[in-house]
Amino acid sequence: MDVRWEEAGWERLTGRTGRRRLPVWDCTVGLVVGDESVLLIDPGSCVREGAQLRAEAERLTGRRVTHIAFTHGHFDHVLGVAAFAGAEVYGAVGLDAELSTGREELRAGAVAQGLAEAEAAEAVDLLVVPRHSVSGEWTLELGGVQALLANVGPGHSPYDLAVFVPGERETVFCGDIVEESGEPQAGSDAVPAQWPAAIDRLLSLGGDDALYVPGHGAVVSADFVREQRDTLARRFGVSAP
Repeated sequence: MDVRWEEAGWERLTGRTGRRRLPVWDCTVGLVVGDESVLLIDPGSCVREGAQLRAEAERLTGRRVTHIAFTHGHFDHVLGVAAFAGAEVYGAVGLDAELSTGREELRAGAVAQGLAEAEAAEAVDLLVVPRHSVSGEWTLELGGVQALLANVGPGHSPYDLAVFVPGERETVFCGDIVEESGEPQAGSDAVPAQWPAAIDRLLSLGGDDALYVPGHGAVVSADFVREQRDTLARRFGVSAP
């Protein structure tokens, strides 16, 4: 246990990675700390929340957040991005266009899920879409550690991105392809027929011994991820490969 991180509300996963479970929607924010650069995964649900995360990350790492990765485009995972001025933003290929043209739907969906109308409007107006589109894999050199961004979808959404971090214990930030605190949510933009295959791609990234960090809930093992894959395959009537 890293007391300093725990006192700040963060969970230290490895020497290079950590995460925070945010209130209200239990969305996970990931952090990868390099010697030169810092990657934050999913910047929160509004500008206020993003500003809090930025301040906490800077206090914990002693550096500013230089890179942002969106695991997908749902409001609770992207709308805090405006708080990170100057950060390079990454997402699965196609997400930039979806966020650019679907701002009103994003705002309305956030309000329907309980975000205050003023905060939703502010965050959507200031939304920064990904400048860097990941079609396969993209390796970020952060100084002393690499983070592999992998386009593993579609599944939970049309534009699912995972982040793999090697180290003494491999860490895979899964986004909402994996959820632990409740049944995986399949909204209108989910691609159920390909979701189990997206989970297989996660497992191929991390292997049996990795830490798997869901978009919502506690950190899980490869066995949990496999069980969720099988459950989703049965739920959606998808045959095993």
